[in-house]
Amino acid sequence: VHLVESGGGSVQPGGSLTLACTAAGFALGEYVIGWVRQAPGKEREGISCISILDDSTYYSDSVKGRFTISRDNAKNTVYLQMNSLKPEDTAIYYCAAGIIFNDYGCPYDSWGQGTQVIVSS
Repeated sequence: VHLVESGGGSVQPGGSLTLACTAAGFALGEYVIGWVRQAPGKEREGISCISILDDSTYYSDSVKGRFTISRDNAKNTVYLQMNSLKPEDTAIYYCAAGIIFNDYGCPYDSWGQGTQVIVSS
């Protein structure tokens, strides 16, 4: 399973970014896909995931109401729309894949290389 993230960058507080996760050689639609981030000096934090069958979603309290996860199986891509970004959202964001969806967070078996998001004025 080879996952590739894109869309990271620098943005001012209050701004928006959209991250994308694509895959080579397999269908993302057959996996639970999520986003995990790691800020400097902090542990990895699972922030969102989307189920396989009915596109149920999970969001951590830290991003609920600001971030939206979605999938486009025709493009083999999962997106994370991030709005109202805060400096504390600064982190490396990883796309991850698994087979279990929980409405309290998802476990993962495979990870991408990550994309940097910096929120700063």
